[in-house]
Amino acid sequence: MYSYRRCPYAMRARMALKYAGIEVEHREIELRNKPQAMLLASAKGTVPVLCLDDAVLDQSLDIMHWAIEQSDPDGWKDVDDVIAQAWIEKNDGQFKTLLDQYKYPNRFPELDPEVVLDEALERMLLPMEGSLQGSQYLTGNRLSWVDIAIFPFIRQFSMVDAKQFERLPLPATKRWLAQQLESELFNAVMQKYPVWLD
Repeated sequence: MYSYRRCPYAMRARMALKYAGIEVEHREIELRNKPQAMLLASAKGTVPVLCLDDAVLDQSLDIMHWAIEQSDPDGWKDVDDVIAQAWIEKNDGQFKTLLDQYKYPNRFPELDPEVVLDEALERMLLPMEGSLQGSQYLTGNRLSWVDIAIFPFIRQFSMVDAKQFERLPLPATKRWLAQQLESELFNAVMQKYPVWLD
Protein backbone atom coordinates (compact mmCIF):
# COMPACT_ATOMS: atom_id res chain seq x y z
CA MET A 1 0.00 0.00 0.00
CA TYR A 2 1.22 3.45 -0.95
CA SER A 3 0.60 5.86 1.90
CA TYR A 4 1.57 9.21 3.37
CA ARG A 5 1.72 9.33 7.14
CA ARG A 6 -0.20 12.56 7.75
CA CYS A 7 -2.82 12.19 5.00
CA PRO A 8 -6.25 11.70 6.64
CA TYR A 9 -7.46 9.50 3.78
CA ALA A 10 -4.42 7.22 4.11
CA MET A 11 -4.80 7.27 7.90
CA ARG A 12 -8.33 5.90 7.85
CA ALA A 13 -7.34 3.21 5.36
CA ARG A 14 -4.37 2.15 7.51
CA MET A 15 -6.56 2.01 10.62
CA ALA A 16 -9.11 -0.25 8.91
CA LEU A 17 -6.40 -2.58 7.58
CA LYS A 18 -4.77 -2.77 11.01
CA TYR A 19 -8.13 -3.39 12.71
CA ALA A 20 -8.86 -6.22 10.27
CA GLY A 21 -5.43 -7.75 10.94
CA ILE A 22 -4.34 -7.41 7.32
CA GLU A 23 -0.58 -7.18 6.82
CA VAL A 24 0.49 -4.96 3.95
CA GLU A 25 3.82 -3.86 2.55
CA HIS A 26 3.85 -0.19 3.54
CA ARG A 27 5.31 2.17 0.95
CA GLU A 28 5.64 5.69 2.35
CA ILE A 29 5.71 8.27 -0.43
CA GLU A 30 6.91 11.84 -0.80
CA LEU A 31 4.11 14.02 -2.17
CA ARG A 32 6.58 16.09 -4.19
CA ASN A 33 8.23 13.03 -5.70
CA LYS A 34 5.63 10.33 -6.24
CA PRO A 35 7.00 6.93 -7.22
CA GLN A 36 6.40 5.83 -10.80
CA ALA A 37 5.09 2.45 -9.63
CA MET A 38 2.29 4.18 -7.70
CA LEU A 39 1.34 6.36 -10.69
CA LEU A 40 1.24 3.28 -12.92
CA ALA A 41 -1.03 1.53 -10.43
CA SER A 42 -3.31 4.57 -10.03
CA ALA A 43 -3.14 7.52 -12.40
CA LYS A 44 -4.93 9.83 -9.93
CA GLY A 45 -1.65 10.18 -8.05
CA THR A 46 -3.06 10.45 -4.51
CA VAL A 47 -2.80 8.12 -1.53
CA PRO A 48 -3.85 5.65 -0.36
CA VAL A 49 -3.38 3.08 -3.12
CA LEU A 50 -3.73 -0.59 -2.19
CA CYS A 51 -2.44 -3.05 -4.78
CA LEU A 52 -4.04 -6.47 -4.41
CA ASP A 53 -3.26 -9.55 -6.49
CA ASP A 54 -6.29 -9.00 -8.71
CA ALA A 55 -7.24 -5.35 -8.21
CA VAL A 56 -6.11 -1.86 -7.25
CA LEU A 57 -8.13 0.06 -4.64
CA ASP A 58 -7.34 3.78 -4.75
CA GLN A 59 -10.21 5.22 -2.72
CA SER A 60 -9.81 5.22 1.07
CA LEU A 61 -13.42 4.20 1.74
CA ASP A 62 -13.11 1.29 -0.71
CA ILE A 63 -10.02 0.13 1.18
CA MET A 64 -11.84 0.45 4.51
CA HIS A 65 -14.84 -1.54 3.27
CA TRP A 66 -12.65 -4.19 1.65
CA ALA A 67 -10.66 -4.59 4.90
CA ILE A 68 -13.71 -5.04 7.13
CA GLU A 69 -15.26 -7.45 4.62
CA GLN A 70 -12.21 -9.65 5.25
CA SER A 71 -12.41 -9.39 9.04
CA ASP A 72 -14.66 -7.38 11.36
CA PRO A 73 -14.01 -8.62 14.92
CA ASP A 74 -15.88 -5.81 16.71
CA GLY A 75 -18.76 -5.34 14.27
CA TRP A 76 -17.63 -2.04 12.71
CA LYS A 77 -19.94 -2.50 9.75
CA ASP A 78 -23.09 -3.10 11.82
CA VAL A 79 -24.47 0.41 11.34
CA ASP A 80 -27.48 2.07 9.76
CA ASP A 81 -26.24 2.67 6.20
CA VAL A 82 -28.38 5.80 5.70
CA ILE A 83 -26.95 7.47 8.83
CA ALA A 84 -23.42 6.31 7.93
CA GLN A 85 -23.71 7.70 4.40
CA ALA A 86 -25.04 11.05 5.67
CA TRP A 87 -22.02 11.48 7.98
CA ILE A 88 -19.54 10.50 5.27
CA GLU A 89 -21.07 12.86 2.71
CA LYS A 90 -21.01 15.69 5.25
CA ASN A 91 -17.37 15.02 6.18
CA ASP A 92 -15.90 14.22 2.76
CA GLY A 93 -17.86 16.97 1.03
CA GLN A 94 -18.52 20.32 2.67
CA PHE A 95 -16.39 19.80 5.76
CA LYS A 96 -13.28 18.76 3.80
CA THR A 97 -13.61 21.93 1.70
CA LEU A 98 -13.96 24.07 4.85
CA LEU A 99 -11.05 22.24 6.50
CA ASP A 100 -8.78 23.14 3.57
CA GLN A 101 -9.95 26.76 3.73
CA TYR A 102 -9.35 26.87 7.48
CA LYS A 103 -5.96 25.19 7.29
CA TYR A 104 -4.61 27.22 4.35
CA PRO A 105 -6.06 30.73 4.70
CA ASN A 106 -3.27 32.15 2.48
CA ARG A 107 -4.69 30.09 -0.42
CA PHE A 108 -8.13 31.66 0.10
CA PRO A 109 -7.42 35.36 0.77
CA GLU A 110 -10.95 36.27 -0.32
CA LEU A 111 -12.44 34.31 2.60
CA ASP A 112 -12.86 35.52 6.19
CA PRO A 113 -11.30 32.85 8.49
CA GLU A 114 -13.94 33.54 11.16
CA VAL A 115 -16.72 32.85 8.67
CA VAL A 116 -14.99 29.62 7.61
CA LEU A 117 -14.74 28.52 11.24
CA ASP A 118 -18.40 29.36 11.89
CA GLU A 119 -19.47 27.40 8.83
CA ALA A 120 -17.35 24.37 9.85
CA LEU A 121 -19.00 24.50 13.28
CA GLU A 122 -22.49 24.80 11.88
CA ARG A 123 -22.17 22.17 9.16
CA MET A 124 -20.10 19.50 10.92
CA LEU A 125 -18.81 20.09 14.43
CA LEU A 126 -22.04 21.13 16.17
CA PRO A 127 -24.07 18.30 14.55
CA MET A 128 -21.32 15.93 15.73
CA GLU A 129 -21.49 17.41 19.20
CA GLY A 130 -25.24 16.90 19.33
CA SER A 131 -24.90 13.31 18.20
CA LEU A 132 -22.06 12.52 20.60
CA GLN A 133 -23.95 13.96 23.55
CA GLY A 134 -26.65 11.40 22.86
CA SER A 135 -24.40 8.40 22.23
CA GLN A 136 -20.75 7.47 22.67
CA TYR A 137 -20.04 7.26 18.92
CA LEU A 138 -21.45 8.75 15.73
CA THR A 139 -23.72 5.82 14.90
CA GLY A 140 -24.57 4.61 18.40
CA ASN A 141 -22.84 3.24 21.47
CA ARG A 142 -20.31 1.16 19.59
CA LEU A 143 -17.29 2.29 17.59
CA SER A 144 -17.86 1.85 13.85
CA TRP A 145 -16.05 2.43 10.58
CA VAL A 146 -17.81 5.82 10.40
CA ASP A 147 -15.96 7.13 13.48
CA ILE A 148 -12.66 5.92 12.05
CA ALA A 149 -13.38 7.44 8.62
CA ILE A 150 -14.13 10.87 10.10
CA PHE A 151 -11.65 10.98 12.99
CA PRO A 152 -8.50 11.89 10.95
CA PHE A 153 -10.24 14.98 9.54
CA ILE A 154 -11.42 16.19 12.95
CA ARG A 155 -7.88 15.55 14.24
CA GLN A 156 -6.47 17.69 11.45
CA PHE A 157 -9.00 20.45 12.13
CA SER A 158 -8.17 20.45 15.85
CA MET A 159 -4.45 20.88 15.10
CA VAL A 160 -4.75 23.96 12.86
CA ASP A 161 -5.14 26.21 15.90
CA ALA A 162 -5.14 24.05 19.04
CA LYS A 163 -5.94 26.99 21.37
CA GLN A 164 -8.88 28.06 19.26
CA PHE A 165 -10.17 24.47 19.11
CA GLU A 166 -9.87 24.20 22.90
CA ARG A 167 -12.18 27.23 23.26
CA LEU A 168 -14.93 25.74 21.10
CA PRO A 169 -18.04 24.49 22.95
CA LEU A 170 -17.54 20.84 21.94
CA PRO A 171 -16.97 18.77 25.11
CA ALA A 172 -18.38 15.50 23.74
CA THR A 173 -16.51 15.86 20.44
CA LYS A 174 -13.25 16.57 22.28
CA ARG A 175 -13.80 13.47 24.43
CA TRP A 176 -14.44 11.36 21.33
CA LEU A 177 -11.36 12.82 19.62
CA ALA A 178 -9.13 12.20 22.66
CA GLN A 179 -10.32 8.59 22.83
CA GLN A 180 -9.27 7.99 19.23
CA LEU A 181 -5.95 9.83 19.65
CA GLU A 182 -5.10 7.67 22.67
CA SER A 183 -6.20 4.40 21.08
CA GLU A 184 -3.77 1.59 20.41
CA LEU A 185 -5.12 1.35 16.89
CA PHE A 186 -4.31 4.94 15.95
CA ASN A 187 -0.87 4.86 17.53
CA ALA A 188 -0.06 1.57 15.80
CA VAL A 189 -0.59 3.11 12.34
CA MET A 190 1.37 6.32 13.00
CA GLN A 191 4.85 4.85 13.12
CA LYS A 192 7.36 6.50 10.81
CA TYR A 193 8.63 4.73 7.70
CA PRO A 194 11.52 5.71 5.45
CA VAL A 195 10.43 7.06 2.05
CA TRP A 196 9.97 4.21 -0.41
CA LEU A 197 11.82 4.61 -3.69
CA ASP A 198 11.17 2.82 -7.01
